[in-house]
Amino acid sequence: METDIIRLEAGLYIVAGPIGNLGDLTPRAAEVLRLADVIAVEDTRVSARLLRHAGSDRPMVPYHDHSAEGVRARLIERMASESVALLSDAGTPLISDPGYKLVRDARAAGRSITTLPGPSAAIAALTLSGLPTDRFLFMGFLPSKQKARGDVLGEVVALRATLVFYESGPRLSECLAAMAEHLGDREAAVSREISKTFEETATGTLTELSARYADAPPKGEIVVIVGPPGEAPPASAEDADAALLEAMERLPVSKAAGEVARKLGLDRRALYDRALELKG
Repeated sequence: METDIIRLEAGLYIVAGPIGNLGDLTPRAAEVLRLADVIAVEDTRVSARLLRHAGSDRPMVPYHDHSAEGVRARLIERMASESVALLSDAGTPLISDPGYKLVRDARAAGRSITTLPGPSAAIAALTLSGLPTDRFLFMGFLPSKQKARGDVLGEVVALRATLVFYESGPRLSECLAAMAEHLGDREAAVSREISKTFEETATGTLTELSARYADAPPKGEIVVIVGPPGEAPPASAEDADAALLEAMERLPVSKAAGEVARKLGLDRRALYDRALELKG
């Protein structure tokens, strides 16, 4: 009696793989890796180990940041009649890598797209940090050049959110020092080797962590979590007067008071009365 061969529907399957421990591969992800017609991977040598763990013997096709446009086009074409799994070296594809282009083009071509949720180093590090997680921004890797790095940090200095960065060991101390310089000496956490034997999370201020790793750059995958800025001090009477005078150059008294009230978190009626005094 013949056994029916199980086939996946044609299309793209975004497969989240382990970030360390192979046991974190979900059963659903393992099944897709066993059944896909082809698996697009960053590095065939890295993915071969995971495929052996999943019991998969499916063919692999290299697909990464430096792949030619033709590689992506051929994968899109194959999705019309075959199942194509997208697998990164570790964690969830498309996070801090260019895989979004494959998804974008697959959607434009009308291909079916399915995602299989799983491990992500950014989310795992957030849970380890002990810092606020109700609002966070993923920043990826900072630029290597000092000015560009400062410009990027300057864009988010006032953002009231926890920041998530990926970093490498040799650059870690320098980048932590740059964060302290541009963001202020905030509370932070450095997580490395998440889900592996030597998993470690160190916490402290950015300056303390920079000093910790200055002479001993760590190895492995690293995630830096930086807490949000502290509460801003309440606006002074001088701040309110300056803001009112500036606003009244552009707006009527009532609207100027309303604008400053929203900006500084002060009472609108009191500001209106003060604006009349200043105007008089």
